[in-house]
Amino acid sequence: MSFTRFGWKRLGRIGALALGLGIAGAASAQADETIRDSHPELADLFNAFDVAQAGAFDAIAAINADPETMDARMELAMHLEMMANMTMAEMMAMGGHSAGEMAMNMDMDNPYGERETEVRIALQEQLRQRQEPQTAATAYQNSASVDRHTAEIIERGRRFERRIVAIYLDDSVSDKQAAVRDAVDEYMSDEMHSVASTPKNVGLLLTHEQAGAFQTGFPLLRGFLWSNQWLELAALEAVVLEHVDSNVSGGIDTALERFWNKMGSSGGMTMFPAPVELPMAPAIAPNLYSQSMEAAVIIDNLNVLETIVADVMAYPNLDNRAELIEAWTGEFTSKTENLSDSMSYLLFALRGGIYNQGGPAVGELMQSERNRSRSAMDMQHAMVMSQPM
Repeated sequence: MSFTRFGWKRLGRIGALALGLGIAGAASAQADETIRDSHPELADLFNAFDVAQAGAFDAIAAINADPETMDARMELAMHLEMMANMTMAEMMAMGGHSAGEMAMNMDMDNPYGERETEVRIALQEQLRQRQEPQTAATAYQNSASVDRHTAEIIERGRRFERRIVAIYLDDSVSDKQAAVRDAVDEYMSDEMHSVASTPKNVGLLLTHEQAGAFQTGFPLLRGFLWSNQWLELAALEAVVLEHVDSNVSGGIDTALERFWNKMGSSGGMTMFPAPVELPMAPAIAPNLYSQSMEAAVIIDNLNVLETIVADVMAYPNLDNRAELIEAWTGEFTSKTENLSDSMSYLLFALRGGIYNQGGPAVGELMQSERNRSRSAMDMQHAMVMSQPM
């Protein structure tokens, strides 16, 4: 049997891809081991979060497909249409960057009532159980509501986040920023399954046709999933802060305590603030942003994409969800279209407020800084963003 030159080249590309996947898999396993050695509870939660998020997506799809929810879906559809007719200025005035507060201010009760509460209870119980690494690694691939391409994008994003955590936990890594740059390069090497490392257009989250469906239709699941995303960012902030400031310690324990306070009871009742705005790196992990803007932007683009996917899943009575999700994954994996400048990204990320995004990982903030004077907010934001790059 003979091969053309093209055939040999193709085999070479396949071999290189397989080698790359093998290296990435080894790096992921090593990162998981590093996190588990230092903070086993955090490692367990990272695995459980993947399983719970995939389960939440499937639950949203099931509720939307149930004939018994038709009346609730029709009411939600009318409410979302009213929201869609608001101007961008009105949305930004009523909420921050996620429309979460706006949804509550418009007095829309939980459309699915006990159905959503039951899902929230089941997911929290699942979160408290130890999930096997292999179960977590294949959670999105095994989801009935997430296509394979979207699943791989989310999984790669999770592996990237945890690799950054591991870099800052690993005492053998002396040049953390160089290691993060290598991690960014490896992540971006898969063009098809990596989101852009430049901020995407900040208006996409608020202006797409299904915007607000997840926050309004599933407020309990919003608080649940965004609390988990808060922990991902808070863990990053804790380990980076301990690296840049030798006087700081115990940040992960503090973040974990605050996370469980946000989770509250199984039904979601808590005296501690769960995020009502999508948590973003400049607000929750400013030291990560200072160390690597690219890493922070990748994580934020991933979280925005996941929220838009959740919006599409949650929007009632759609018959083209798969096509819409495919279009959005193409949008966020594009490295050239709909990009934003860094200042617009920062303003967008900070406008929602640190408190409303779940509060700081390790510092103190007992009330929303959005109630303070503009000068005080500007001063705080300047201090947050003035860390050396």
